[in-house]
Amino acid sequence: MPFRHVLLALLVVAIWGFNFVVIKLSVEALPPILAACLRFTAAALPAVFFVRPPRAPWYLVVGFGLAFGFALYGFLNLALAWGMSAGLSSLVLQTQAFFTMALAFVLLGERPRRMQIIGALVAFAGIAVIALERLAATALLPLIMTLLAALSWGLANVLTKKAGKVSAVGFTVWGSLVAPVPLLALSLMVEGPEAVVGAISGFGWSDAALIAFLAYPATLLGGAIWAWLLGRHPASVVAPFTLLVPITGLLSGYLVLGEVITPIEVAGAVLVIAGLVVTVLRRPA
Repeated sequence: MPFRHVLLALLVVAIWGFNFVVIKLSVEALPPILAACLRFTAAALPAVFFVRPPRAPWYLVVGFGLAFGFALYGFLNLALAWGMSAGLSSLVLQTQAFFTMALAFVLLGERPRRMQIIGALVAFAGIAVIALERLAATALLPLIMTLLAALSWGLANVLTKKAGKVSAVGFTVWGSLVAPVPLLALSLMVEGPEAVVGAISGFGWSDAALIAFLAYPATLLGGAIWAWLLGRHPASVVAPFTLLVPITGLLSGYLVLGEVITPIEVAGAVLVIAGLVVTVLRRPA
């Protein structure tokens, strides 16, 4: 992967790490599923009136929207609302890299290299170290919801890769358009019409700022860069970069929300970085 592409991947890592803090704040201010609905509504509108649809089969665009918008953030927002910390959720969600590798092997026939497998195991060891340090304070259901969110993200990655070299912005914007209606329906069923109407009627500038960050830097900019990278490199090469998201996520949680980072978590973070380095290394020809 060229160095400039690595820098783009690291920019996404920084945005998505801080993204967990903003999601945590949004699900404290709004019903969690409604917050996800508003995020993707803002991401899709009015952009769909200015961005051409991607040259990809419609089922891939719809599938991406359901996997990335509806499933990923439906599960993740509920997990954060039900007790997952921003830092721990940013960590557990990165199991998506392994789901991506597995799904890419099954659905796309991409065989990971030996160094990628070794790097993934090293990084997974780092994730396990940090997770075990925090798991005692985390309920099982939010953890399972976060793992389901990671599986959804892995599927979205594979669908993006299958779409090929299409317009990354178009794919992200039109995929985002798929998510709001099912998210709103789920919000009405789970959170209730009164909660939805009350949140919308009391919607203020602070709520708008949270949704704006989630919609534009985190969804459109980050998603477009990510889709662009996946269209030009194997999914097994791009996906492991998100293993760095827990580092920025843990740091953001500490600085903004006061979540504590222990020496054991620092050790786990070092393993995650080492695993990423091993994963992206290429054996000399």
